[in-house]
Amino acid sequence: MNKNTIVGIIVVVIVILAGVLGWYYNTKTKNNYSIVYLSTGEVYVGKLSTFPDLRLKDAYILLVTQDPADKTKNNFQLNPIAEALWAPEYLQLTKENVVFHGPLLKTSKIAETLSAR
Repeated sequence: MNKNTIVGIIVVVIVILAGVLGWYYNTKTKNNYSIVYLSTGEVYVGKLSTFPDLRLKDAYILLVTQDPADKTKNNFQLNPIAEALWAPEYLQLTKENVVFHGPLLKTSKIAETLSAR
């Protein structure tokens, strides 16, 4: 091998290592919550990782209930998945069933509710 080939290999290895370290740091230090809307109509909130697949940790399901005092209004309720009878460690999501997902603003009502817990 000539000198240029060796330098090229070293550069590629450094770039790959930097990418892996960046991904690892991002997934381990990210405490922001995301919302995930499924094709079934269910809405989940949790800490979403997208690599190598969609996985939701510290998840809550968002339930819409009718206001008992005023039947024309709805109430929203966050139920922790950890308190469910089946209580998984995380939710493994199928990409085909996810309509959309995105990070919550820290000023959203759900993010404020979760930070108060």
